[in-house]
Amino acid sequence: MTASPAPLKSITIVGGGSAGWMTAAALSQAVGGACAITLIESEAIGTVGVGEATIPPIRHFNQRLGIDEATFVRETQGSYKLGIEFVDWGRKDHRYFHPFGQYGAEFDTVPFYHHWMAEHLEGRAPGPIDDFSMCWAMAKAGKFSHPSPDRRLIQSTFDYAYHFDAGLYAAFLRRYAEARGVTRIEGKVVDVTLRGADGFIEAVTLDNGARVTGELFVDCSGFRGLLIEEALEAGYDNWQAWLPCDRAVAVPCERGEFTPFTRSTAREAGWQWRIPLQHRTGNGYVHCSQFISEDEAAATLLANLDGKALADPRPLRFVTGKRREFWKRNCVAIGLAAGFMEPLESTSLHLIQYGILRLIALLPDAAMSPLLAREYNAQTTREYELIRDFLILHYKATTRDDSELWRYCAAMPIPDTLQYKIDHFRSHGMLVAESHELFANPSWIAVYLGQGIVPGRAPALAQLRPGVPVAERLAQIRSAMDEAVAAMPSHGEFIARHCAAPTLAA
Repeated sequence: MTASPAPLKSITIVGGGSAGWMTAAALSQAVGGACAITLIESEAIGTVGVGEATIPPIRHFNQRLGIDEATFVRETQGSYKLGIEFVDWGRKDHRYFHPFGQYGAEFDTVPFYHHWMAEHLEGRAPGPIDDFSMCWAMAKAGKFSHPSPDRRLIQSTFDYAYHFDAGLYAAFLRRYAEARGVTRIEGKVVDVTLRGADGFIEAVTLDNGARVTGELFVDCSGFRGLLIEEALEAGYDNWQAWLPCDRAVAVPCERGEFTPFTRSTAREAGWQWRIPLQHRTGNGYVHCSQFISEDEAAATLLANLDGKALADPRPLRFVTGKRREFWKRNCVAIGLAAGFMEPLESTSLHLIQYGILRLIALLPDAAMSPLLAREYNAQTTREYELIRDFLILHYKATTRDDSELWRYCAAMPIPDTLQYKIDHFRSHGMLVAESHELFANPSWIAVYLGQGIVPGRAPALAQLRPGVPVAERLAQIRSAMDEAVAAMPSHGEFIARHCAAPTLAA
């Protein structure tokens, strides 16, 4: 009988920040001390730290680690997020909301959305689709409360995520990981040694001369891809033809309106984010360098803040796309080392999270089977492609022609996979999706309708339900939503009551 390969004895993570410490925390919780985990980071190397807005799966990541929500929100200066308000995307002087949760409530075998669309196309709907989102009803009123576990109640139809300080989150997870045996080494990697026989990474050398070995290496070194690209040459797929923005400037400012949602405002050469935290508001202008200079972008950003800027604008440069191989030999890239999807739909930390969970599910033994890498790469590639198409939809579905960027986006060819989805929806209101897509039907409905892609007709089955009292049910749903929101505390009151952060020292 052939002996089973030995289990892993050591994992080395190169890079800290959100990616590195999320990886260290999750791996330490998963292996329970059976495998040595070392994280190398340098205080001299700053982190990007733009991932301050999240989507609901981050809650499951924290729950998996056993993290108490109130403690987490308090220690990261966090707030709650019910979705994203998009301003001026489909056309100027227009806004819509992408909610976390369903529209309406189901009252028939035909989905709620089908009935609403049939009413809308006949001119009978009592309001836009946003008006039937519990998330939007709460968001526009500045309210927040946890969803009800009772599926019979309208308060069960929404979900939520968080805004938080990414640097504080990394520090929070560092404490968690180190308490579970992760060893942190201060230093900058200056050399990578590959084994002659198979090209696997054998060790990394630090600027102080120390040599750190490992069996499995996780590259969390950011855009540079120190291991996955510079050492192993995994290759990179550039998606800038579809997602043309390649720069950002970011700056915090004094806190203004404390909204329980992120705001994305389309600008002449890109878009601006607004993320409210307890101690400040995070802001940034993602833009295309072909159409605006960094100085002009910074000036535009500074002119559109809630309050006084708390720092100088910080420039960021990136190439939207992904590694051709996320896992190569004995190295797995996580975070910006794996690829970059602009933070339009707050997917940065999600991609870190699912990269980690996928690695845990496929964790190799000492034999490092290439079949595991192959499956990891296939799943991760598909995830990136599905998110890519959803982001492209925001740029493509526009009638704006007031600047070069928007004229380019309106005219650009798009992936066949996205065009197929648009054609189905535009023709007869059908939503085409894969079962494991991150963004489910309500997300696509929000962007399609919010940016002016309206079906020529409602799905056929809705026309064959003449006995259903649709108008009465729509009115009941609106009334239930209004009553539920009226009873909720404000976003600020909820945080003050449950998870207010201590005042930061000046």
